[in-house]
Amino acid sequence: MKRLYIITGANGHLGNTIISLLPNTACEIRGLILPQETCIDHDNVHYIKGDVCDMDSLEPLFSNIEDKEVYVIHTAGIINIQPHVSPKLYQVNVNGTKNMLELSKRYHVKRFLYTSSVHAIPEKNNLTLIKEINHFSQSSVEGGYAKTKAEASQAVLEASNNGLCTMIVHPSGILGPNGNSSNHLVQMVVDYIQGKLPACVNGGYDFVDVRDVANGCLLALEKGSCGNCYILSNRYYEIKDVLAMAHQITGRRKLPVLPLWLAKAASPIMCKYAKIRHQRPLYTPYTLSTLQSNSRFSHDKATKELGYYPRDLYDTIKDTIDWYYNHLNKH
Repeated sequence: MKRLYIITGANGHLGNTIISLLPNTACEIRGLILPQETCIDHDNVHYIKGDVCDMDSLEPLFSNIEDKEVYVIHTAGIINIQPHVSPKLYQVNVNGTKNMLELSKRYHVKRFLYTSSVHAIPEKNNLTLIKEINHFSQSSVEGGYAKTKAEASQAVLEASNNGLCTMIVHPSGILGPNGNSSNHLVQMVVDYIQGKLPACVNGGYDFVDVRDVANGCLLALEKGSCGNCYILSNRYYEIKDVLAMAHQITGRRKLPVLPLWLAKAASPIMCKYAKIRHQRPLYTPYTLSTLQSNSRFSHDKATKELGYYPRDLYDTIKDTIDWYYNHLNKH
């Protein structure tokens, strides 16, 4: 029986990377892209336009699958660094996930993988190692994105209890080549290269290569246990150390490092300045609080059960910069 992969968010940073890791002959791949997006079919990859918020538009993903073993990887979602849940954010991240779960159960999908986020897991004090949990609540996390990811994650677990084999992965801060403007961390590196980043801030986070997360998704889909969650993290890096790597690779100027209290005081001005220039602000109150949060995530479970081993971030930064220059030369 031929294997079929259905991948939502196929034009996104993670979805596109997952597709690039799949074999180009041994399986069929159907990638969901938004109606306004354009992707060219190639090899065994066929793109279907639709919206996770519109059930009817998702039906073509599941057509003619009687003789196929179907695996769903649900990466589609809105990443938002604002503090509140907007109607659009909820509609896509929560209701969109529920739509995919309903269709997957209706069409007897073999395995369903949901790419959640470490933000769906409640933060503990800074000395506590954060591990996987088996129940999610939007009331136990902060920020609109985290709340929608927690609610969607709980829906995925409940679907597993109701007969659909589901798994959840929780990536930390994704960085890496072949990104786009929707990825805030890729934007940070690109802004630094272009001289648009005025300063660095104190604080840091757990940054992980998109290719390692993509590989972790496929490992979880293949080896993960139904109803289980896996953190796909790397380790903690200071923002100044990430940009120091970029400086070492490119020779661009070193940036001044702002203390967080000063960055927080200046963030309203930076947000207004970005809005005037039609740019997305990087240093919002929410992102600055995230850089102060506990990001001691453990990927021991994924390493032990799936064989997940993330690479050194220097290689990620170098490949991201190489991708940027190659991308620039093509446009």
